[in-house]
Amino acid sequence: MLRFEICYGKAYGALALGRPSKLVLQKAREKPLFMQSLERLADYPLFLEGGGQLIRDRTGELLGAIGVTGDTNELDDLCAIAGIHAAKLCADSDFFDDPDLMRALSIHKSAPLVDPRPKTKSPAPGVRAGRNGSNRNGSSRRGAGQTAKSGP
Repeated sequence: MLRFEICYGKAYGALALGRPSKLVLQKAREKPLFMQSLERLADYPLFLEGGGQLIRDRTGELLGAIGVTGDTNELDDLCAIAGIHAAKLCADSDFFDDPDLMRALSIHKSAPLVDPRPKTKSPAPGVRAGRNGSNRNGSSRRGAGQTAKSGP
């Protein structure tokens, strides 16, 4: 029932500190007193978990943030980036190969995202997954591997 508030808190934290929410969480661990003070000043509670990503245009201009919840931090981040890319926009990770632009845009580099789900075989061609994650013959597609792509 609190999914909206969690997503909003992740996006709000990312936007407030100008970095993906997993880096906000890292900062909270490094400087807990700073984060406690920041949280008291904030208009809305910060949710300190991964899944909040900054949204940028192709030039790097900051447009806003998105928050995703419902799975592990890594998968929430991957889903947020996929949504940003689906909208033909960019995430901070799309600028990691240009250190000068990263410095100009105040982008903080983080480790590459990796899908934590175990790799499994793909279903037979033409077999579609149903609403509960199982395909028509009853086997599950959960765990199909995916990695974050760089660039929209």
